[in-house]
Amino acid sequence: MKYSRLTRQQLEGLHKEFINFLATQSITSDEWKTLKEQKPEVAEEELDVFSDLIWEGVLTKVGYLENISEQHMHLFHCTEKEMKLISVKLMNPEADLTTKEGFNWFKKNWQSDFVEYLTASKAYSEDKGLDKFNLIRQGAVITKGELYQWFEKVI
Repeated sequence: MKYSRLTRQQLEGLHKEFINFLATQSITSDEWKTLKEQKPEVAEEELDVFSDLIWEGVLTKVGYLENISEQHMHLFHCTEKEMKLISVKLMNPEADLTTKEGFNWFKKNWQSDFVEYLTASKAYSEDKGLDKFNLIRQGAVITKGELYQWFEKVI
């Protein structure tokens, strides 16, 4: 398995897609039930293959990722050839970007000496999808990129 298996909730949300996936494997509903009962390891493999296919589809469409913690904001723009990063570091230990109050403090003080910025870019490895997935595994979430785009204009 290249990525990770979708959760039960995610799989339930993709029920129709999973049925279509099984159909492409020439597996009927009855055969799926039999597989789960008699060859659970084969059923597990099918779930893994389906999960990887879904992740591949999602990851090819990812344009922006954000990883925000108490004192740091890592904003990624996933272009065709590289990932661009805008990193924000708060130097005020009392401000917490994960809270409304802390983010409001940041909005008022984003140009102060209590905020540091760094920009960087990095070429993808041989597997662009895995590079994006690893950031998600580390806590990044897929976004529309509003924060990144705003910072790109002001920096």
